[in-house]
Amino acid sequence: MSNEIVLTGVKPTGKVHVGNYIGAIKPALGMASSQDCTAIFFIPDYHGLTFIQDRDELKTLTYGIAATWLAMGLDPEKVVFYRQSDVPEIFELHWILSCMTPKGLMNRAHAYKAIQDKNDAQGIERDHGVNMGLYTYPILMAADILLFQTDKVPVGKDQIQHVEIARDIAERFNHHYGDTFKLPNYVVDEHTAVIPGLDGRKMSKSYGNTIPLFASSQKLKKMINRIVTDSTPPNEPKNPDESSIFLLYREFASSEQTNALRKKYQSGISWGEAKQALFEVMNNDLEKPRRTFIELMADPAQIEQILLEGAQKARALATPMLEKVRGKIGR
Repeated sequence: MSNEIVLTGVKPTGKVHVGNYIGAIKPALGMASSQDCTAIFFIPDYHGLTFIQDRDELKTLTYGIAATWLAMGLDPEKVVFYRQSDVPEIFELHWILSCMTPKGLMNRAHAYKAIQDKNDAQGIERDHGVNMGLYTYPILMAADILLFQTDKVPVGKDQIQHVEIARDIAERFNHHYGDTFKLPNYVVDEHTAVIPGLDGRKMSKSYGNTIPLFASSQKLKKMINRIVTDSTPPNEPKNPDESSIFLLYREFASSEQTNALRKKYQSGISWGEAKQALFEVMNNDLEKPRRTFIELMADPAQIEQILLEGAQKARALATPMLEKVRGKIGR
């Protein structure tokens, strides 16, 4: 294995949408294809417990994330691909790191502060709706990262703090017990930092403006037709870099197709023609993965077997590291 380790996780808290794919899945798969790194992909199902406490829903969403990775080209033979809850070493490390983490660091976590701000705005108790899992989940995330001596963590801009907290915790542990953990670095793809949704805002489930990644052809076409545009007449030039349609198009099209559409924008194109072009490249690119996803979801036993085999590979990496940590603390 290479010395450089890249770790990526997508939480199973909802159906995967196009923004998830462009912002996290696509760049992670690209990084994994490099011969210069060991790629680790995991499904943080216990992170999902902070919001989803329905047994069947959590299981279905977990399988959905696994099927998405596999459908989009992840090869479990070439990477380490596992479900978080199948690696108990993560949770032992979580407790050890919890004992090294000051409460003030958790008070500054963005997700926790956002809930407090929302509660303040509604005039209700600041910690209403906050369980301890949600409050301390940055520590569990640090355990996810540090246990595998991760070098790089691909994230969106809104998740940079997670990696920074992991670094802070690692530095505290190393200062107290001696050099133990690598200090991870985040990787942000500036090109895809903000993925526009149907209304032009960032594509997000909270805004209700997402395009499901595996929507049927008919539904995909309907949703693309709902993308908000301005009133610029068809024959007038348009700025492609300010168009949600174009920004989505370039993520699924070849460079030749992208350049051709850019020229059409600059010379004049109707929004209907631009939307049709987007539909065609997206539908063509997603047609095969859509079929694969449906087949996998119809065979959960196959997904389960892949995840369990991946967990064995993950534990082979995690066990020696946890033993090292245990030795440091005097266990």
